[in-house]
Amino acid sequence: MIYKHIRNIDTTKDFIIPCHKGDLKSLKKFISIENLNFDGEFSTHQTVYGSKGNRIYVLGIGEKKDEVKLVEAFRKLCFDTNKYWNDSIEVVSDDLSEESIKKAVIGFELGTYEIGQFKSKKQDSKKVTVAFSSSKNISTILLEGRLIGETINRIKALVDAPANHKTPEFLGNWAKESSKSSNYKCTVLHEDELKKQGFDAVIAVGQGSVNPPVVIVNEYMPKKGKKVDIGLVGKGITFDTGGLSIKSSTNLHYMKSDMGGAAVVLGVIELAAKLKLNVNIVGIVASAENAVDSNSYRPGDVINSYSGKTIEIIDTDAEGRLVLADGLSYIIKKYKPEQVIDLATLTGSVVQTLGYSAAGMFTNNKEMADDMSKVGFETNERVWQLPMFEDYESDLHSDIADLRNFSGKPIAGAITAAKFLEAFTEEHKSWMHLDIAGVSFGDSPYAKMKSASGYGVQLITNYIKSKAVK
Repeated sequence: MIYKHIRNIDTTKDFIIPCHKGDLKSLKKFISIENLNFDGEFSTHQTVYGSKGNRIYVLGIGEKKDEVKLVEAFRKLCFDTNKYWNDSIEVVSDDLSEESIKKAVIGFELGTYEIGQFKSKKQDSKKVTVAFSSSKNISTILLEGRLIGETINRIKALVDAPANHKTPEFLGNWAKESSKSSNYKCTVLHEDELKKQGFDAVIAVGQGSVNPPVVIVNEYMPKKGKKVDIGLVGKGITFDTGGLSIKSSTNLHYMKSDMGGAAVVLGVIELAAKLKLNVNIVGIVASAENAVDSNSYRPGDVINSYSGKTIEIIDTDAEGRLVLADGLSYIIKKYKPEQVIDLATLTGSVVQTLGYSAAGMFTNNKEMADDMSKVGFETNERVWQLPMFEDYESDLHSDIADLRNFSGKPIAGAITAAKFLEAFTEEHKSWMHLDIAGVSFGDSPYAKMKSASGYGVQLITNYIKSKAVK
C-alpha cells in the first residue's frame, strides 16, 4: 500500500472513521444517520453510504485500554473490506495520536498479507493509496509504520514457507539479499567454515540432513569503531523431525515453523537498518535441519560445542538449545555485546505454562526484564518472566560429559532449557532468553490452518529503540 498525509477528508470519497467506545461525536460531522446501530466496541466495523454513494467505514477502536492492540482493529478492517476498496481510501485521524496512526498503518500492512505464496493461481494485488488526515506533518510516522508492517509480513512469509524451499542455505541467501537492499553486512558460514571454527553442536544437529547447516552473521554497525550494543541470536531449525527421538506425525507438518526465532532476528536487523537506528547490532542465526538418517546424531552421543563444553545427548528433539549454545558462545566471545538476547520456538513446556498469550522470559538482569516487560505490554507482544533458580541446574547433570541437553523430567522443561543455554553465556550479566513457542505460530482468524503471527519484530525493535542514542 501507499500512505500519504492529507489535511482534510474528502467526504465524496470512501473513508474510515475510527470511534472510541461510547464516544461517537466524530460521526456527526460525517454521517447524518440518527441512532446508528454501532457503539464503537473494539474491532467492530459497520459500512454506511455517503450522499455520493461512497462507502464510509465506521471502525470501533474500543476503550483506552485497547490502544495497545490497535493494530488488530485496523488489520481486521483491512482484511475484511479491502476487496471493496478502489484505488484510494482516506482515514479520519485528526483525533488519533501519532503512535495510534503508526499502529493503524502497521495494521493495514498486516491485513494485506497473502499466505498463499505457493498457490499456482494468485490473486492480483492492487495498490491502494491510504491517506491519513492530520493538521500535523505525519509523513515520518507513515513511513515507519509501513516499514514495520512490510518487515513483519516478510518474516511471516519466511515462517510459513515449506521446508523443501526454506533450507538453511535459503535463509542465508535471504539474509544476503536483505543486506544488499537494506545496507548492512551479512556473512554466511558454510559447513567447511563451521568445522574450521568449531561449531560442533550446529554440525551435529544438521548432520542427518542433505541440506547442510549454516550460521548467518548480520552486522548493522552505524556507530563506526564502537562496541556492539545488542547481540541477537535466533534458533533457525528449518524443519524438526525430532531426529532419532522422532516426533509424532500429528502436526509434524507445522515443524516448518521451528525457525521462528531466526525469522525475528533476520527481520529486526533488516528493520533497524531501514529505520537507521543509532545502535550497533549483531544478529546470529544458527540454522540446521533436524532430520532422520543413518548419519543422524544419536541419544547417548557426546558432542562438542563452540564453547569447548561437552554435551551428552539425551533427546535429539532437544536440538534447538544445541544450535543456540553455539550461537551464544560465538557472539559473546567474538563480539562482546553489551546485551545479548536469544529467541527461539524452544519448548512445548512454555506453551503449557503461558498458553498463547505471552512469551517466556528468562534472565537474571532485573533492568532488562523490567524494560522488556514494559515494551511488551506497550507493543501487545507480551513477555512473562519465569525463574532461573540454581535448583534447576542439577537436572542437567551428566556423569560422562559437562552437561546433558535434556533433563528427562516432565516438569519445568522451559526453565531447564533456559538453564542449559545459560551455561554457554560465559556468565554474561546482561543475557536474556525468550521462548516464543506459544506466540510465534498458531491459530489465526486470517487463515484456516496454523500460521505465523509475526510476533517479536515490534517487541525487539522497540526494545532496541529504547536503547538507541538519538
